Amino acid sequence: MIKTSIKWIIRLVLLFLTIVAALILLLMQPTFESRKSVSDGYAKPEKLKQIVKFLSDDLAKHPNPIARLELTRQYIESQFSRFGLNSRLQTFEVDGQTYSNVIVDIPSKKECPLIVIGAHYDTYHNLPGADDNASGVAALIELGGALSKSNKVRCPIQLVAYANEEPPFFRTPGMGSYVHAKSLKDEGIEISFMLSLETLGYFSDEEGSQLYPTPLLGLLYPSKGNFITLVGNLSQMSLVREVKSGMQPVMSTEVYSINAPVSVPGIDFSDHRSYWEFDYPALMVTDTAFNRNLNYHTEGDTYEKLDYKRMSDVVNGLYYLLLTK
Repeated sequence: MIKTSIKWIIRLVLLFLTIVAALILLLMQPTFESRKSVSDGYAKPEKLKQIVKFLSDDLAKHPNPIARLELTRQYIESQFSRFGLNSRLQTFEVDGQTYSNVIVDIPSKKECPLIVIGAHYDTYHNLPGADDNASGVAALIELGGALSKSNKVRCPIQLVAYANEEPPFFRTPGMGSYVHAKSLKDEGIEISFMLSLETLGYFSDEEGSQLYPTPLLGLLYPSKGNFITLVGNLSQMSLVREVKSGMQPVMSTEVYSINAPVSVPGIDFSDHRSYWEFDYPALMVTDTAFNRNLNYHTEGDTYEKLDYKRMSDVVNGLYYLLLTK
């Protein structure tokens, strides 16, 4: 009788461990891609730094948030133009004020669903916003530069710089990303996936520099904030694997991921949530923002605190993904 009870206890323990292991695999979506030798990627740290400095330092001196937003938009257009890319504006109104998304279309040689890569260019309360989100905008611009020189783009791509991600627009139809996602849905345009480039530049090799919204995640993920993260909901596990396997082979920076319900704080904290509203597949690419960068939404979010070498690594990973997917 005792031996039988012990056998049942062992079986239950093994079953529990199997379930836990399965849940961890579903949450983290590991991939087993071999690394490729890439001697020199496209994105250059010094160029990313130049863009972030201009957006978060030079333009941040402008006291008028609306005027600063307009100057930021003009700068983004000029940077795309530098690569010979023609941009167009998607203009909309919120409470009597006019705002614009900047859209660049990258054509492809074959017909397949659209890929959308976006980053918001507004800042919280007119703060410097180097990481949030000049880093994402810089990555978007340099990604455009890389794509403009390539003849290997497989599927059509839209690069979109959004107005109005930050409060009071967040989670409202006044978000630039909501306007864009709705326009795609209204036109019946199918998309392969959307990636939101959100806070990409803050990294740390110090133990304990990475924080987590729940203690469980701290047991599963690194304690050093020196990786980039893909964030998706529970319905996008295969997409996370696809994007991760497309980026990681050419990156020295580790790519981690999480698929979790929106009840976990931070899972839907960017423009990708707008595409979820219209049942489009979308992920956030992020350094985890306030879970790592304690300067988030403060005057301390300045350009000299970012790691531009790792930022360039992320941009090169995105570039490689877009040429292979």
